[in-house]
Amino acid sequence: MRLRVIKAYFVKELIDLYRSKLIFMPYLVPLLIVVLFGYGIKMQVTGVRVLILDNDHSKISRTLISKFEHSKYFNTTVENITEEEGLEKIKKASKDMIVIIPSSFEKNILKGTQSEIGVFVDASFPSRSSTMTNYVQGVIYNLAQDYHIKSSQMIQLNNRNLFNQSLRDEEMIVPGLIGLVLLVSPAILTALLISKEKEKGTIFNFYSSSVTGAEFLIAKLSAIFTLTSLNIFILFFVVIFLFDLPFRGNFFLYWISSELYILVALGFGLLVSIVVSSQIVAIVVTLMLTILPGFLYSGMLMPISSMNNEAYIIAHLYPVMYYNHIIYDTFLVGQGFDSSLNILYLSLLAGYALLFFFVGLFFLKKEI
Repeated sequence: MRLRVIKAYFVKELIDLYRSKLIFMPYLVPLLIVVLFGYGIKMQVTGVRVLILDNDHSKISRTLISKFEHSKYFNTTVENITEEEGLEKIKKASKDMIVIIPSSFEKNILKGTQSEIGVFVDASFPSRSSTMTNYVQGVIYNLAQDYHIKSSQMIQLNNRNLFNQSLRDEEMIVPGLIGLVLLVSPAILTALLISKEKEKGTIFNFYSSSVTGAEFLIAKLSAIFTLTSLNIFILFFVVIFLFDLPFRGNFFLYWISSELYILVALGFGLLVSIVVSSQIVAIVVTLMLTILPGFLYSGMLMPISSMNNEAYIIAHLYPVMYYNHIIYDTFLVGQGFDSSLNILYLSLLAGYALLFFFVGLFFLKKEI
């Protein structure tokens, strides 16, 4: 592999991007998407994985658990673990809510004194967390009716929202928009550059030269990668200062996962450009392969855990889901490299990037 050839193509691509004004696209489009959708999207999602910690083991506590188990709104599990272990399950995104029944629950109910039930809610999705809290209140009130007690006086919910205590929609939507724009912008730019050469016939300069396919692709993708990598930092400052988002995680994790994700986006555009020869078709196909999955299967508007059957499988096939999990962790949770799931998803992003590059290299044939 000849570095001087790659450097020459790299400089040529930057000059072409500047002359065609496409050099502003990697920055203008992402900023517009983040600002417009960040302020405009207000969505409500449901689906609850509830963990119950029964410290009372009484008849009334078992009745309460039964009401959770027989409700279509909950996927209930009961475990004999500590409160700290239960909170760890929420941090690892394996549970959405923890309900803690105190040891004196039945005793206080029968004595007519107030009893407090602890409820910990993952508030990363504000509307959803409010709905989950309302569901729990409905179950508690139903229990109160069965035992003919005044629930508002004798049973009190001690509710706490985790990760997004203020229940702001921006903290649900904006991190997901980062995953969307870092997928759409590099993919479109890559698809445009290669399909443009096919459309204008300049691709034959490559076909008739001694430049290898790997050198050609590395030079092409490096130019776009360099430009779009700046968006990692631009978007970070935009969401922090414009939307007042918290950042509780590891910045290095945010940066390295974003770089890998951009490589995945370049792979998307590369595959599209190899298949199509028209710039218009390249744009349409790329938008269909990026925007729709970016909204529907990324976990931004609907939690992946609430999806069923084919939708659940499709969500796990698209790399945007893995990146968004890391993004929500870095901004809202803060597990960082201590989370084995984050490490796994980083590895999957690297795998997707390599897969797309080598598949594109395989199909990029010189046609004389």
